[in-house]
Amino acid sequence: MLWILLFLLILVVFGFGFTMQILWWVAAVLLVVWIVGFAMRGRRGGGRRYSRR
Repeated sequence: MLWILLFLLILVVFGFGFTMQILWWVAAVLLVVWIVGFAMRGRRGGGRRYSRR
């Protein structure tokens, strides 16, 4: 019984670590996309939103 609980604990810890690694990569990709989008909007004259007055 103890071996099964230890095995389940190892699986949970491994799964949590794997999930956290994927979330770090997703966050890095989203940061790069946000920076590229911000730079492209700045190049095109991004003040269009506030010029409605």
